[in-house]
Amino acid sequence: MAEVAQELPPIEQLFNPNSNDYMENPVPQCLALARRGPIVWYEPWQAWIVTRMPDILECWHKEPLSSDFYDWEFAPARPPEDEWSHFERAMIGHSLLADPDHHRLIRKVVSPAFSRNVVDAIQAKIEPEVQKLFDELGEPEQFDYKEAVANHIPFISITRMVGIPKKYWPEIKQVILTFTETWNPTISDERREIARQNCNKAIVIIQEVIAERRNAPVQDDFLSTLLKIEQEQENFVEGDIITMILALIGAGADTTLVAQQWAVYALLKNDRSQIDKALASADAFSNAFSEINRWGVSSKMGFARYAPRDMEFMGETLRKGVMVLMMPHLKDYDPEYFENPEIFDVQRTFDPDVMFGYGPRYCIGAALAKRQLFLTMTELFKRFPNLELAEEPERDLEDHNAIVFKRLLLRTHCA
Repeated sequence: MAEVAQELPPIEQLFNPNSNDYMENPVPQCLALARRGPIVWYEPWQAWIVTRMPDILECWHKEPLSSDFYDWEFAPARPPEDEWSHFERAMIGHSLLADPDHHRLIRKVVSPAFSRNVVDAIQAKIEPEVQKLFDELGEPEQFDYKEAVANHIPFISITRMVGIPKKYWPEIKQVILTFTETWNPTISDERREIARQNCNKAIVIIQEVIAERRNAPVQDDFLSTLLKIEQEQENFVEGDIITMILALIGAGADTTLVAQQWAVYALLKNDRSQIDKALASADAFSNAFSEINRWGVSSKMGFARYAPRDMEFMGETLRKGVMVLMMPHLKDYDPEYFENPEIFDVQRTFDPDVMFGYGPRYCIGAALAKRQLFLTMTELFKRFPNLELAEEPERDLEDHNAIVFKRLLLRTHCA
């Protein structure tokens, strides 16, 4: 068996998420990586990759590894508490990412902020803004969806969801674009530090908005709900509110922009009967969203975890601080996991649905992210029922996190 293993080519020859081949069709590389074994060492990232869903689900559920970016062996040194900036106070002092016990407590107390009623109320705030965006677009013969619509949706959604007053929008916009880079281990230290400073500026704005809202707690939005929880729960404080808002930004920025592009592309690239099925209701689209994500395989990296100490994990000896990546997207075209994986079916069953994580680490903003995308897709196909791709979009090699398009040119047949 050892002789056979020695004959295998290095995995980096078969799997390279930054290659043109991966950009055009990631499926062969994902399947090759998954077939190499349940846990694979990937030299270019100095990381272990967990490839199979039962192991990923167990890791998410039991949390043997750390989610704290500062536990990564190549992270900048964790600053002492007396030197923390706003960013460290939010991401360490009140961390949803690092402390499992505190994370579970916060999830429990904030669950009312993600109820169906709250999501419906937030939809009512976002919908007019989405309609206004399409009103401004008009009826062009063709347009770049990414530039005209997709790039604007994360900002619209997050500012209206949270309830950030218009006067702060210019300052908050940059952090919405770069926040997820604050903990991305694959980018340069310089780029990550710029994102961190943007985050510090955003936290100051959030603190100002919180102070204003305490004096006028009348708005029906995510922040108002969190402030009400703060009044009722002794262990939920302002630092937790800030962290929750940052988590919402993290869930709604990069992810939303990628999802906007792939939702349009997937619905136009496949049987058009899928469009009506996907947009039949918010619940129908929630499931369709998972199929869009599965069919598109837009992920490059997955979910990062770090060994909190020298330890044994899945039969391997992990050194303290080494990165371990959970890659659930490797299963997306595996016929042992999905029947007829090459077929795009928005009514496909997902059990469990792991698009937004699983168990204690399931993304708290998943329902909000799906709802704003449902609103946008509904408005798009209502305005342009004969919409089609004007060209096969060119992939953008520069994105640090996902397969995205340089532009997404659509033909409307309005002229």
